[in-house]
Amino acid sequence: MQYAILGDLHSSVDDTKAVLRNIHENAENATILGLGDLYECKIGKKKAKDVSGIPLDEAAVYSNEFKQLLQFPSVRGNQEERIMKVTGLDMFLTLPEFIEIEGAELIHGHQFKWSSDWKPFLEQIETPIVFFGHSHSAAFYRKGNKKDFQYGQPIQLKKKKYGVNVGSVIENREWCLYDSNEQTITFMKAYK
Repeated sequence: MQYAILGDLHSSVDDTKAVLRNIHENAENATILGLGDLYECKIGKKKAKDVSGIPLDEAAVYSNEFKQLLQFPSVRGNQEERIMKVTGLDMFLTLPEFIEIEGAELIHGHQFKWSSDWKPFLEQIETPIVFFGHSHSAAFYRKGNKKDFQYGQPIQLKKKKYGVNVGSVIENREWCLYDSNEQTITFMKAYK
């Protein structure tokens, strides 16, 4: 089965449309799954600790046009958690913290510990493959080391453990194609 995995949309209508169009062109039958940070919270981390009851339109970039693009399951990201915290609304509680698919787990990534240069510590992950986002930088990890990849070139997986940061939809228009039958991942990018 093919899965098109995308994350860190941050309410960007244009970038999300471009990525969804690219998915349709390159993997029409793939199941689309999200890695969270679908929406952009307007309230920073520090300020969010001390505020609550903020109206949704002041707390988030939230439009019906963008909401209509989100026709796929997703995990909850830190932006959704912060929006709920500052508004007092529980609108994203139905989004799970992680999703399991064939041989892989999807998680936003804010749950990991990260080094000062944005390298995730993935040792606690039990599944063979973990797909995540959060840092907005596409990366492929094996044994904690970053490996080279080329967009559009499938990477053959072996029976080992991998970390796959699919990158971000916002600004970078990145996503990842996972083929569980062929055991490949392909980093993808919508250039138009």
